[in-house]
Amino acid sequence: MLQDLQHEGMGGIRKCKKSLQAFNAAWARLQTDDPGWPHEETDRTFQNGLLSWLRFHRCMLIGELVPEAVRYLRDNPESQDRHAFDHVLVDEYQDLNRAEQIILDLLTGDGDLTIVGDEDQSIYSFKFAHPEGIAEFPTTHPGTHDQDLLECRRCPQIIVDMANSLIAHNAIRSPRTLTCHKGCPEGEVAVVQWRDMKQEAVGIALTIHERVKRGDVAPGRVLILAPRRQIGYAVRDALNEFGTPAHSFFNEEVFDGRPQDLGASRSQQAFTLLNLLASPEDVVSLRCWCGFGTNSLQSPAWTRLRSHCLSNNVEPHEALGQLVAGKIRIPHTTPLASRYADLQTRLIELADVCGQELIDALFPESEAWAEPFRQAQAEDEDGDPIDPKSLLADLRTRAIQPELPTDVEYVRVISLHKSKGLTADMVVVLGCTRGMIPAIIPDHLSPVEQQRFIEEQRRLFFVALTRSRGVLILSNFANMPRDVAHRMRVPVRGGTPTDAQTFASAFLGELGHSRPETLKGRAFLDSMGIDIGG
Repeated sequence: MLQDLQHEGMGGIRKCKKSLQAFNAAWARLQTDDPGWPHEETDRTFQNGLLSWLRFHRCMLIGELVPEAVRYLRDNPESQDRHAFDHVLVDEYQDLNRAEQIILDLLTGDGDLTIVGDEDQSIYSFKFAHPEGIAEFPTTHPGTHDQDLLECRRCPQIIVDMANSLIAHNAIRSPRTLTCHKGCPEGEVAVVQWRDMKQEAVGIALTIHERVKRGDVAPGRVLILAPRRQIGYAVRDALNEFGTPAHSFFNEEVFDGRPQDLGASRSQQAFTLLNLLASPEDVVSLRCWCGFGTNSLQSPAWTRLRSHCLSNNVEPHEALGQLVAGKIRIPHTTPLASRYADLQTRLIELADVCGQELIDALFPESEAWAEPFRQAQAEDEDGDPIDPKSLLADLRTRAIQPELPTDVEYVRVISLHKSKGLTADMVVVLGCTRGMIPAIIPDHLSPVEQQRFIEEQRRLFFVALTRSRGVLILSNFANMPRDVAHRMRVPVRGGTPTDAQTFASAFLGELGHSRPETLKGRAFLDSMGIDIGG
């Protein structure tokens, strides 16, 4: 969709993404904005183009639910949905944007609205959530009783002290200080720098493995937080090699790949094919299938096809069928016809296939990328073979909308954002390296926006620190391959033609006097009594 909108003159992919985020927030980019229709001409142009694309493809976005709900509730003041509840309780209020806050006000009406949250944990500015939303709540809702909960019942004193010191560097916040509950453990904190990314992965994995083996901590009580999934994968793989079970949970990671490359998008193609087996008239999946394998994702050709369909009142499937049969000609659409012909062959081959045979056909046992999909059940509860629709429903739940498990027997590797609301006896924060924590400030931001960006990055690090109930390890590495640094937007200097020096996160210097000195990786392992030989 973004590729097509870019081709239609809506700006580059990055600009389209930012416009899409604003659309999902009902164009309320600021806490002071009133959600509704766009006021800027460029925003109106984007919205018209977006809605036109969605209507043609007979689909909607999850993000449309909020602006549609705002519009409905405002336009129907006599609806029974307005003021529908006597009591509304909201957790994590600081994560809501202005449009979502308006929905709650409209649903509550004259009832009681109770909100819980912490402005220091507001980490979703990409959806236009602002810490001011909760900080200013008593002002925007007269008569509010404001109750402070300042005692931390999770973290040891040393972590509480470090977290307080860190977050005090934020200027846009209400001044307050956490205190530590007397019953919390003494705690243990280490700051470690490894020689390179590989040494970090092996060293951290070995540390966790040894502590699990000694009985210091159970695998399910360990959280590894990674600012980049590649770094998390490396530790996960090393842990599994040592014999300590570990699983990663990054958003839709089973769909990793490059749709521009047929060989690097096998999982994406297989899932798209399953969608079309289950719903042959699915226009979005048809669009995806026709785009795989080219740098443009066939946007120019698809735009021509779409124009033909609109002008002649025909569906994309019908037009593509006519192209394949030679009944119509649309310039420069031969690749679309070729992909559609291939699709029809595959659909015929799989028309009556079900159960394990269907799983094997779509997700071959010999392919590593297929392993996460092969965990699907081949039969339903009654013992009948799974068909395309039921297999798709199962995979959507597992792959697209997974619930992060809490009661597990393995180490969990997740992003910093996804750690929100979780706790663990042992927490490791990987990649405490400038450019990752905090991320590099985008060039296009104004000075005020730059400050807000860094403050949110600091809040994200604050969230990561305060997940630990006992042990906290802050890890970084001194060198990384230049090409990897470039892809990850990590600043480097010097070094060799292939490897360059990185910089430890500036946030480490904001943790205050309670923070221990940084150890070299080898010295850290020695201090833990771990013998790596050599």
